[in-house]
Amino acid sequence: MLDSIQVIIPALDEEEPIGGVVDALLAQGLTRIRVMDNGSTDRTAHVARDAGAEVLSVPVRGYGRACWEGYQQLDSSVEWVLFCDADGSDDLADVARLISKAEDGVDFVLGNRRASAAARGAMTPVQQFGNGLATSLIRWGWGQRYGDLGPLRLIRRSLLERIVMRDRGFGWTIEMQVRAAEEGAKIVELPVGYRRRGGGRSKISGTIRGSVAAGTIILTTLAHLWLNRWNFNQYGYKLGGALLLLGAFFMAGQGDFAVAGTVPLFLSATAVMSLGWMVAATPRKISAFWFWGIAIAARVLLLPMIPGDDAWRYLWEGRIQLEGFSPYLLAPNAAELVALRDVTWSGINHAEATAIYPPIAQLMLRAVAAVSGSVLGLKLVFLLADLATAALLVRRFGRGAAVLFAWNPLVIYVGAGGAHYEPVLLLTMVAGWLAWEKTDSGQSNLLGYFGTWWLGVAAGVKWITAPLLAWVVWAKLKRREFAPAVALTVVGALPVALALWWFKFDFGSIGPLAPKVFVKEARTSELFPWLIEWVWPATAYKNGWMLAFFAPVAAWIFFRAKTLTNFAESFLVALLVFAPSVHAWYFVWVIPFAVASRNLGVRWLGVSGFVYFWLWETQAITGEWVQSPIEKLLLWGPFLGGFWWSRSREIKS
Repeated sequence: MLDSIQVIIPALDEEEPIGGVVDALLAQGLTRIRVMDNGSTDRTAHVARDAGAEVLSVPVRGYGRACWEGYQQLDSSVEWVLFCDADGSDDLADVARLISKAEDGVDFVLGNRRASAAARGAMTPVQQFGNGLATSLIRWGWGQRYGDLGPLRLIRRSLLERIVMRDRGFGWTIEMQVRAAEEGAKIVELPVGYRRRGGGRSKISGTIRGSVAAGTIILTTLAHLWLNRWNFNQYGYKLGGALLLLGAFFMAGQGDFAVAGTVPLFLSATAVMSLGWMVAATPRKISAFWFWGIAIAARVLLLPMIPGDDAWRYLWEGRIQLEGFSPYLLAPNAAELVALRDVTWSGINHAEATAIYPPIAQLMLRAVAAVSGSVLGLKLVFLLADLATAALLVRRFGRGAAVLFAWNPLVIYVGAGGAHYEPVLLLTMVAGWLAWEKTDSGQSNLLGYFGTWWLGVAAGVKWITAPLLAWVVWAKLKRREFAPAVALTVVGALPVALALWWFKFDFGSIGPLAPKVFVKEARTSELFPWLIEWVWPATAYKNGWMLAFFAPVAAWIFFRAKTLTNFAESFLVALLVFAPSVHAWYFVWVIPFAVASRNLGVRWLGVSGFVYFWLWETQAITGEWVQSPIEKLLLWGPFLGGFWWSRSREIKS
C-alpha cells in the first residue's frame, strides 16, 4: 500500500524542520513525498529537495491552496493522499497506524491530537479552543463526532475527488471533514502524538491577528457549509434554476429602455433571476442535465429581447466590410455609405465616429454579416460563445463551481439579451488563461504557446486583455527564460498581425485603431473619475488624470502578481475602478475568474451590476444621463466591499 500513497506537505518558511519531516516519512517507507512551497522566503524548497522530496511552487499563499495544488496531476497509481504539516509537530511514527486502519476499509483516517494529555499539552490555548469549538459545531450541524481538526490525515483519493474541495485558506481542514461526513464516508480518528513545532513561528496561533482571523474563518466556513447543505440535497439548485428561468421569461419583454417605466419591470425580472442564482449558489453536485438545461434555456428565453444599441453598429460594420469598405476609415454617416443606409443604420449610436473595435472583432462581425446579418444571428454566436466558455470552466473546475458563470444573470443578459460581444472576448480570454495556467503548473510547454495564442486573439477582440499577454511574457523574463519569452511574444502578437494584414493596414492608417472612448457623451457608472472630479472639479473629462492614477496601480499589480489568475482578476478590477466610462456589460470581464478565486465581490457583480440600467430610466424621465451617489454606492459597494473582504481572508499560512 505504501507505493499507492502520495504525501502532501504545505510549507511556508519551514527551513529548519522540513528536512527532518521528509526524513521521517522516508523512514516509514513512503516514497511519494511532495512539498508544496507556498511562497517561502528562506531555503525551505532547497532543503526539502535535498532531503529527497519533490518540490512544487505555489506562489499564491493559502494553506488550502497549497494542499489543493498538491494533489493535482497525481500518478494514476495513487490511491491515497496523506497530509501532514511541515513544522515537525506531527509524530510521524503514527503514520503506520493510520495506514493499518485504512487497510481495514476506512475511507478517511484522522489523527486526533486531543485524545491524549501529552499531545494536548503541546497545543496552544488558541488551538485547543478553536478545535473544540469547530468540532462541537460540526457535531451539532452534521451529527458527526470529531475530536480534532488535526493536520495529519489519510484520505482515499476517490473520496477526495468526490468532495471537490473549494476552500483555499485555513478553512480547508474543516471543509474536508464536513464534506466527508456529507458523502457518508467511513471515518475513523486515532490518537496521535504531537509536539511543539520544530522551528519557525506559527502563521495562525503564533500571532493575535492570525488567531482572530483563524477563528473568524472557522465560523464563516462552517456557516457557508451549513447553508450549502440545501444544495447538497439537490433542492436549492432546482428551485434556483426554476426562478432563473421565470425571471428570464419576464425579462425578455423588457428591453426597450427608452420607454419610461420599462427599467423597473426589467429590474424586477432581474431580481427574480438573481434570487434564483443565489439560491442555486454553488451546488456540490449538479447533473449535466440541470446544469446545461438551465444555462441553455435561460439564454434561449432572452433571444427575442430588444438588444442594446451596440448591436446595430455590429451589423453595420460587418455589412460594409462585405461591400468593400473599411469601418476604420469611414464613419457610418460618411457620404460614401449613403446608399447602404437601412434600418440598421438608423439605430447606430455615434454615427459620426469611425470604428473602435479591434481587427479580430471586426473579422468576427464580418463573418456574422456574411452568414446571417441579423440580430438573431449575432445573439446565436454570442450564446454559443457563452456556452463554450462555460464548458471550459466546467472542464477545469466542475459543474458546481461553473454555475457561478453559466447561471450568472448578468452574463446571461449581456450576450443573449443585450447582444453585446463580450461572450466572444470571454471565450478567447478564458481559453488562453486556462491553457496558460496548466503550463505554468508544470504541464506541457505547448499549452503555454496555445494559451498565449488565445490571449493574443483576445487582445484582438478587445484591447483590455493585452496586459494579460504582456504578463505571460514577463513571467518568462523574470525567470530569465529569454528565448521562450521572445517566442511567446511572437505567438501572442501573431493573431493581431494577421488580422491587420487582412485589413491591409499601412502605418498611416493604424491611427483609427487607437482605443477611443466617447467619454463626455457616454460617462456612465464610472467610479474613480467621478470621485476625483467631485474632490477636484478641474479634472472633469480629462482622461490624462485618470491614467496618471491608474498607471502606478496597474504596474504594482503587474509586478506583484505571482499567477496569471491573480493578475488578471486584480488588473481587470482596477481597470473597471479607474475607467472613465463603465457599462454593465464591462463587468462580465472579470466574472469568469470568480469561478477560480471564489471572490465574493466579483460574484456579487452578477447582481449589483444591474444598478447601471437605472440610468436609462433617469434619461427617459428627465432627459439626463446621470447616476446618483446612491446608485454608485449600490453598484460599487457590494463589488469592492466583497472583493476586499475575500482578499483579506486569504490567510498567509
